[in-house]
Amino acid sequence: MHLTPAMQNFILHWGDMGAKWGTNRSVAQIHALLHISPDPLNADEICELLNLARSNVSNGLKELQSLGMVKSQRQLGDRRDHFTSVRDMFELTTTVIESRREREFAPTLRALEEVQREAEEDATPPAVKARIKETLDTMQMFDSWYTDVSRLPRSVQMAAIRLGARVARFLPKGKDG
Repeated sequence: MHLTPAMQNFILHWGDMGAKWGTNRSVAQIHALLHISPDPLNADEICELLNLARSNVSNGLKELQSLGMVKSQRQLGDRRDHFTSVRDMFELTTTVIESRREREFAPTLRALEEVQREAEEDATPPAVKARIKETLDTMQMFDSWYTDVSRLPRSVQMAAIRLGARVARFLPKGKDG
């Protein structure tokens, strides 16, 4: 496979975004390559195309597989694993959101719950306790909303997403309405 300038730019941008999201740049670049590749690639091909060390690619593939973003498969006559990104964009997006929720949002909720309990037992000023409670309540509200929506069938989620854009046109402009 030959990487065109557009393909290279896609991979580089995906790597930059991955770094901003807390993922190793090379892991994000591996995912980007597999995402745009029309055919599954083996680790050696990934190394060659991205000019990465074999150990870096192997570790990146393991991480992407553990996140559910990459799958491996075998091909007749070849002992090597061949890798592909999850092809369904809705599934891929859901996987990324759920992974980030588990890695970032859920631990923050647990920490805030503990901080709130601790604040009730020590000399934390009432105004600070109220701010901690407001923060926790708001984050729990969004988490509950996400959990409820994620349980809906995909068709209902897609309808709600499409409807959201149309409903927004009828709402007052501005942050607070």
